[in-house]
Amino acid sequence: MNETARKPRVAGFALFTLFLTAVFLGLGFWQLQRRTAKHELVAALTERLADAPVALPPPAQWSALNPARDEFRRVSFTATYAPLPDAMVYSSGSAVRKDASGPGTWAFLPARLPTGEMVVIDAGFVENTMQDRSVEDRAVKKLVTGAPITLTGYLRFPELPGWMTPADNRDKRLWFVRDHLAIANALGWGAVAPFYVDLEQPVPENGIPRPGALDVHLKDDHLQYAITWFALAGAVLIAFGVWVRARRPA
Repeated sequence: MNETARKPRVAGFALFTLFLTAVFLGLGFWQLQRRTAKHELVAALTERLADAPVALPPPAQWSALNPARDEFRRVSFTATYAPLPDAMVYSSGSAVRKDASGPGTWAFLPARLPTGEMVVIDAGFVENTMQDRSVEDRAVKKLVTGAPITLTGYLRFPELPGWMTPADNRDKRLWFVRDHLAIANALGWGAVAPFYVDLEQPVPENGIPRPGALDVHLKDDHLQYAITWFALAGAVLIAFGVWVRARRPA
């Protein structure tokens, strides 16, 4: 009777062990795949950031642009900052700007092209740890002169909010994710390009907002995670072997 009851328990534990092992191995191989993809992404982005700026694609081509192929491409064009409400986007620190590693806000402004289309510009970083609207107002007021200006920067695409992203504060015109399309809709900027431009040049005389060159610093812990998952798979198998061995009759 005991032998009959023991076999189902061993079989059930064996199936459970195989399931856990398969899950841990799958997670380990997934991390290795992510590591390979991350290295390919870093190589591609580093190459784009090093390229000389090109002309902004014409509006007829905007719908064909996509992040996989065009994110971080350097562009140069002429536009005029529009006299419309700006937005600030909170940042706890940038992964692509060495000079913006602490908390502050990004100044987002709409700019009109000579052909009439609107492009959103991330004009740069503002040391604004309290997300004070008056700080942002003073920073961007001098940019809106009504005169055209040559801008050089990087094509960026809207971010999606996560489930823990705070809600935007319309009174402060403060957002917590770089979704320029949502910002444009909320502030009445009208139709805007599907991308925004992360400004590199020009830098205001007092350096505020602070645009700048981008540099890729993507976190790469995937190999460490993969080793951890593989180690857990091995530990599960060893634990099962020890358990089976201990149940054998003396």
